[in-house]
Amino acid sequence: MKNINEIIQDQLAVLDRGVVRTPDKFEHLQAFARSNHGNSDILLMQMSMQYGMRLALEYLQQELEVEVGK
Repeated sequence: MKNINEIIQDQLAVLDRGVVRTPDKFEHLQAFARSNHGNSDILLMQMSMQYGMRLALEYLQQELEVEVGK
């Protein structure tokens, strides 16, 4: 059975292997939104959702590291 850290790492890896690239930073997402001028809104929406998932997973990972360190 996998521990929570392994599950988080697996999910982060899935985000990096998808057809739609997950932005590493909010600035990358903003740059794409500016450059597409309203085109490819479905793609922008998918990138935004994946970026949100990345943020949530990274937050959980940080919180778990803090909790383990107590």
